[in-house]
Amino acid sequence: MHSVMAPTRNLIRDEELGTISDEDDSPSGKRSKLDRFPLSRWELAVSLGVFLVFSSGLFCIYITMPAAELGKLNLPRSISDLRLLKDNLANYANEYPAQFVLGYCATYIFMQTFMIPGTIFMSLLAGALFGVVKGVVLVVFNATAGATSCFFLSKLIGRPLITWLWPEKLRFFQAEIGKRRDKLLNYMLFLRITPTLPNLFINLASPIVDVPFHVFFLATLVGLIPAAYITVRAGLAIGDLKSVKDLYDFKTLSVLFLIGFISILPTILKRKKIYE
Repeated sequence: MHSVMAPTRNLIRDEELGTISDEDDSPSGKRSKLDRFPLSRWELAVSLGVFLVFSSGLFCIYITMPAAELGKLNLPRSISDLRLLKDNLANYANEYPAQFVLGYCATYIFMQTFMIPGTIFMSLLAGALFGVVKGVVLVVFNATAGATSCFFLSKLIGRPLITWLWPEKLRFFQAEIGKRRDKLLNYMLFLRITPTLPNLFINLASPIVDVPFHVFFLATLVGLIPAAYITVRAGLAIGDLKSVKDLYDFKTLSVLFLIGFISILPTILKRKKIYE
């Protein structure tokens, strides 16, 4: 259990925001990383091409919306922004449910694929507009689809990038994956359920360390349900929410780690049996 928790000292997961804080945040450290940008021209062209394809699809959906609603659309960056967006979109979501859901899904998957911060606000919005059951289904579907897109994008061009950004963390993750090949699904479930590692890092690093896609997909689909439920339910009382940090207090984190511990319990019991 100690080895699983070790990376939390240097990796800070801001749930669904996809942010990672590294130890070397000095200006000189950032300049040195920029000086040795790892992607080749071909890899950079591929990444830009994929980005343009996704952006074009999102733009096509955007321009089909009624003109009166276009000016009201913006990605929220705070709880107050989210309350205003929810009020602006409530009528549109009721009058044009199919168009709204399509636009919501496309935006969420786009943000998740390209690691754009803010999907936690999208999850809160789902709860505020659709309720718990529909909201959780929407969030889990989109988060899984976005993580899958990010997985394959990283498989295509991610190795030099993640090796450049987080070499030590990648080596640690690869070692942990290697030790748990026999119960890899349990370990990946633990990572998805708990805030031990950022979702961004998991999405990018998994194909690099040879996590099978079916394991990655199933762990993502199931493991994101608890956090999605917490976030979507909070969206029902968005008027009382002061900060995103209020979502994950000590009690909530304890519950998530308890669920995560249950997911790796078979691995622990198997090792105990082997030692005996």
